[in-house]
Amino acid sequence: MSQRFEMTNLGLLHFCLGIEVKQNENGIYISQKKYAKELLKRFRLENAKSIATPMEVGVKIGKNDGSTMVNQTLFRSLVGGLLYLTTTRPDLTYAVSFLSRFMESPKDVHWELGKRILRYVVGTINYGLHYYPVQNLNLTGYSDSDLGGDVDTCKSTSGYVFSIGSSAISWSSKKQSIVALSTTESEYVALASAGCQARWLKSILEEMGQVQEGPTKLFCDNKSAIYLSKNPMFHSKSKHIKIKFHFIRELIKDKEVEVLYCQSQDQLADLFTKPLKKELLIKMRKLIGVNEV
Repeated sequence: MSQRFEMTNLGLLHFCLGIEVKQNENGIYISQKKYAKELLKRFRLENAKSIATPMEVGVKIGKNDGSTMVNQTLFRSLVGGLLYLTTTRPDLTYAVSFLSRFMESPKDVHWELGKRILRYVVGTINYGLHYYPVQNLNLTGYSDSDLGGDVDTCKSTSGYVFSIGSSAISWSSKKQSIVALSTTESEYVALASAGCQARWLKSILEEMGQVQEGPTKLFCDNKSAIYLSKNPMFHSKSKHIKIKFHFIRELIKDKEVEVLYCQSQDQLADLFTKPLKKELLIKMRKLIGVNEV
């Protein structure tokens, strides 16, 4: 960067925009411990009893659930604060993304969900991302989706996570724009979104001098969606899918992305599509690099 921009070298980075950075021979650690403490204090939950997961497995909450309206400004402040915390805490991403769906008319049940997420933060306040020194700096991604999980719209949730080397560098949990008619379709739509991100990340890495050789490996646990991404033929189960979602086929054809199958138990993007049980949550967050700093 110093070759293209006028810069002053101030040494190793230690703190930036609420993010703490530690660098040593064991790697780079980034966390938001100080920010998380301030967030808990703002909502008077710094001494709250911790909980093992940010969301209960199988929970179904809609916009019309709950009986009492809560302060909209306070609720939005909570969601905004949690969203920034996901900068170094990808394990919070699904729960916070889900919570943000109720910004327009939050009720008591939504507020309690937000407080539960904060209680999870209490027990994991020392956690952050750890990037280990590695030789292999190849970009790898995982893509996943649920089916019709949103009780208000029956829309599915797409999730992806990308890593370069040891830990996650990019992740997302987002409600899809259409109602998928099958698991194959929802997974296919998720693949298209992940494919777009893969292309962008690859270009960013090349700008940084980390040229990626060969296609980016993108893992999916749905064989039908993988087949659909590689087969340009239309049939009764796919002819209705919007053209923009077929972008994944172009990426495969141009050898920018290679879609591969993985077992469901190895699907790292599962963390971004639904609430997980404690044991699986611990496994997944460790695999994407979220550890105690």
